[in-house]
Amino acid sequence: MANHVKVALVTGVGRARSIGAGLALGLAADGWNLALSHWQPYDDRLGYEQGQNDPTFVADRCRAMGSTVVLLPGDLADAATPERLVDEATRRLGPVSGLVLSHCEGVNSSILTTSLESWERHFDVNARAVWLLIRAVAQRLPESPPGSTPACRIVALTSDHTADNLPYGASKGALDRIVIAAAVELAARGVRANVINPGPIDTGWMNDEIRRLGTQETPAGRLGTPTDTADLVRFLLSEHGGWINGQVLYSNGGFRTG
Repeated sequence: MANHVKVALVTGVGRARSIGAGLALGLAADGWNLALSHWQPYDDRLGYEQGQNDPTFVADRCRAMGSTVVLLPGDLADAATPERLVDEATRRLGPVSGLVLSHCEGVNSSILTTSLESWERHFDVNARAVWLLIRAVAQRLPESPPGSTPACRIVALTSDHTADNLPYGASKGALDRIVIAAAVELAARGVRANVINPGPIDTGWMNDEIRRLGTQETPAGRLGTPTDTADLVRFLLSEHGGWINGQVLYSNGGFRTG
């Protein structure tokens, strides 16, 4: 990969205060050209902290580090969007050699309060879109001899949160299985695929009580940051991270391990 242009498609880069933005900035620092996916109606619906045009702000910061960046808006609840995103990223930047999935649908509800519409949208975005994005990238990869340098590295973000957040947690569990399957089924195409559980990271959704409890339950003594997650993603997408494959990795400061 060091001898080729490195192109990463990163999803979920809608707000400057997000894990996705941290991932984009970290990869830009490592010399990746970036296709950044976002969906403004989702960010507006949640109502978390954001500026007037956060995707452009993040893209400009990445460009200042030397990256070529394209912004690709798209609703991942639409089954046609994943193929379009990969097609546009490939056409405008070149073959995708890094796929980083930090998008999500995340609306709190329980067994008794989850609507069918909400359940289906969570699985459309958090599970089906992950499968379709991976498939779209893999279909463009030729078969490679065993032991070859990885042609594409995939990292997706997951969560353990389930109770009182049922459709989110259940769909993230499906995401885990999809990505682990990719590590095995797509090995002949040079794919390495892993999942990261970053634990609680305050990207604008926490109140003071949640921050206090999260810090209290983290042996490292602080909450995680988008940079903490980006550091691990950068390693997994580097030449040094190629031997890690098919894993669910916890990068959470020891959250709830005591």
